[in-house]
Amino acid sequence: MCELYSKQDTLALRERHIGPSCKIFFAADPIKIMRAQGQYMFDEKGERYLDCINNVAHEVVKAAAKQMELLNTNSRFLHDNIIEFAKRLTATLPQELSVCYFTNSGSEANDLALRLARQFRGHQDVITLDHAYHGHLSSLIEISPYKFQKGKDVKRETVHVAPAPDTYRGKYREDHEDPSTAYADEVKKIIEEAHSSGRKIAAFIAESMQSCGGQIIPPAGYFQKVAEHIHKAGGVFIADEVQVGFGRVGRYFWSFQMYGEDFVPDIVTMGKPMGNGHPISCVVTTKEIAEAFSSSGMEYFNTYGGNPVSCAVGLAVLDVIEKENLQGNAVRVGTYLMELLSEQKAKHPLIGDIRGVGLFIGIDLVKDREKRTPATAEAQHIIYEMKGKGVLLSADGPHRNVLKIKPPMCFTEDDAKFLVDHLDGILTVLEEAMDSKSGTVFSENTAYRTKMPKEIQVELPNLSATEAREIPRGKRNGVCSDQQALLSKRLKT
Repeated sequence: MCELYSKQDTLALRERHIGPSCKIFFAADPIKIMRAQGQYMFDEKGERYLDCINNVAHEVVKAAAKQMELLNTNSRFLHDNIIEFAKRLTATLPQELSVCYFTNSGSEANDLALRLARQFRGHQDVITLDHAYHGHLSSLIEISPYKFQKGKDVKRETVHVAPAPDTYRGKYREDHEDPSTAYADEVKKIIEEAHSSGRKIAAFIAESMQSCGGQIIPPAGYFQKVAEHIHKAGGVFIADEVQVGFGRVGRYFWSFQMYGEDFVPDIVTMGKPMGNGHPISCVVTTKEIAEAFSSSGMEYFNTYGGNPVSCAVGLAVLDVIEKENLQGNAVRVGTYLMELLSEQKAKHPLIGDIRGVGLFIGIDLVKDREKRTPATAEAQHIIYEMKGKGVLLSADGPHRNVLKIKPPMCFTEDDAKFLVDHLDGILTVLEEAMDSKSGTVFSENTAYRTKMPKEIQVELPNLSATEAREIPRGKRNGVCSDQQALLSKRLKT
């Protein structure tokens, strides 16, 4: 692809023609990405960036082109690709989850999951987790506190918000005798209150690991207990694997599987890495729920959901995960990265908590370890400094103070070392500046300015607190290419 515009012109044209709500990474100093290869992205000047956040784009050009040359049509026709893909997907799941509905995005998948759940027994209410994000459709903004609590939307009476099972800074912490039961009891209380008001619960929905909420991993036993309460209420459990599925946790193909064989969701949604950057997603559920949906008389049809090209792409993704043992890579590199980060936690007081599984890791930054005061502005400063070192990170969570690491699955131990070495250097300088008499303690209104040596001082606009929090929210894809044939075997999920 040739470059049509300069970086400045591209930014100006984007601001003119793209909706102002469509945020981009590093808004104060955005990057213009021209191509990508494996875990690296390249800007218009050929500068290389280590990608630690892009959990969407993959290489599927060959499979897509081959099928496109033959046929692409809607899924009302018989075709072997959709059958083979459904078989391959359900083979990775518990036996009960056997029926697939193909869609085009994670948002579409979660919207359909809500329809399935509400049709199942005719109930309407949904329980979601605080700070959760499940998609951009109206039906999903309604169950995404991450979104509706930041806008003017009022929570609907059909939506109930349970505390996020965060044992670091949540209501029940690591020193609680039984945090899983305590958090699950909060869901039980919501159910009881809803019933007392004559309401009926259709579903509980949660990411198997909460991403936008701050890389939260629920305590062992939590989901089992919640599922028990939901089933007693006549509802279903929806596991959102859109961001965390397809082997990211390493030892398991789906993140919900790490909680034990006795936990099986009623509905699983998937997307993002499923299509290697190609728009494809899926809802998988039980035969019982599928039959109840069918009995409504309303036909489900999606013109491009499960089309031959999309299914060929999805099959190629599964092939690469298996052939390149990317789950094994996630275990090996993720373990090594956690070890390196644990060493940094012992060294840097700004690091309050390190949590993660496989290639899904969060670094919770704090101003005060004892009080666990979120270091929001410091996090924003760090992601810009890391960008200057050629490392792309983002920050998220309720306070925008959690550094998110969700790199391509081909991430290596050398990449992990490169990431941590630069993080170490930036934290060292930052902490020295904060401790020195000439240093300025960050506030949200001075998110990118500190009194530091000129050679490392960042010169970025003094953004408002709101703008600082909004910077990392955008999600953009890279374009993969191979140094030999514009094809990369490396899979990014």
